[in-house]
Amino acid sequence: MNHATSRRAVLGALLAGAALSAAPTRPGSPEPVPDPAPVAARRPRTTGRLLLGTYTSAEGGGTGIGTATYDPATGAIAAGPVITGVANPSYLAAHPSGTTVYAVDEQNAGGVTAVALSPDGGHRVLGTRSTGGAGPTHLSVHPTGRWLLSANYTSGSVAVHPVRDDGSLGERTDLVAHTTPPPGPGQDGPHAHQIITGPDGNHILAVDLGNDTVYTYRLDERRGTLGEVSRAALRPGAGPRHLTFHPGGRFAYLACEVDDTAVVCGYDPATGTLSPGAPQPTGTGAATSYPAQFLVTADGRFAYLANRGHNSLTRYAVEEDGAALRLLDTVPVGGDFPRQIAFSPDGGLLFAANQKSSTVTAFRVGARDGGLTRAGRAFPAPVAVCVLPDPSAPPAGN
Repeated sequence: MNHATSRRAVLGALLAGAALSAAPTRPGSPEPVPDPAPVAARRPRTTGRLLLGTYTSAEGGGTGIGTATYDPATGAIAAGPVITGVANPSYLAAHPSGTTVYAVDEQNAGGVTAVALSPDGGHRVLGTRSTGGAGPTHLSVHPTGRWLLSANYTSGSVAVHPVRDDGSLGERTDLVAHTTPPPGPGQDGPHAHQIITGPDGNHILAVDLGNDTVYTYRLDERRGTLGEVSRAALRPGAGPRHLTFHPGGRFAYLACEVDDTAVVCGYDPATGTLSPGAPQPTGTGAATSYPAQFLVTADGRFAYLANRGHNSLTRYAVEEDGAALRLLDTVPVGGDFPRQIAFSPDGGLLFAANQKSSTVTAFRVGARDGGLTRAGRAFPAPVAVCVLPDPSAPPAGN
């Protein structure tokens, strides 16, 4: 299957209003356990908030950025108002201050939109800027809070925008196209899928699924431009999608979408060089899995991988100070096609945005063994493709 063509077909179908279908989950995984409600009920607690990304142009999709509240003790999620005025906000990222959230506008004329948030749940759309490319799927804010980085999947490029004092965006300062190396097997060109800042704060890494490459750049923080410093080549046909760093800063974990593997990468903070290791299984068997995203616990002891085709979450033990992953188990996600996952601010809950079932599911994260158990019922959310704890909300729990 030409995966790049397939994704563009999916995007085109979404823009035309196509519906999505369901797929089975894997049997034989641990069942949910009852909530420890009697203990939790004795503790006063506050409510957490979530922001939800969607496709506004899809049949059954949302009308903007969804909002919801959740109970940190039970994991129960309740609907809130919608932030309208944002087209196809399929990925969301927060400013370090917690006062602004940014959304991609995943469409042919790609854009990024800034939305000001307030602790009382209010919001104000601050405007949209062009990314200079098509089909942006990912964005992140530089740790300084002064630059927004975005990845254009369809056109295979990455962009930089300045962030103003009020959180709004200025005109784009750079656009870098991934013109080399040539595309991998089954691909028709570059397809930038993610752009993040390395843990050292000095390097920007862009993951390109189309040409099986992770690019490392330096950001000129005066001009807002990117200068390439190195490239990491994955095996042909790997289809790297999403990179997550271990908190120690010397290793990262890469989800490879096309060949259904996980890759542990070494990372040199001094040079920004990424060194991929051997591909590892995702624990999903022979079925097509399309792994989407890694998460790593704050203490660096466990990693989780969302598997869209398999409808599961894989749990790994992190060993050798981050240098190794040991597969532990897979747990049914309780929905269809988990596109993105996120921890609650305290790390006690893991949320999954399930695109094809239009749901968000929540799991408790075991403090000792990292085990996942279902918390609350699946929450209906139109074509849920991203879930982000609201950075402006007071911390949930007590």
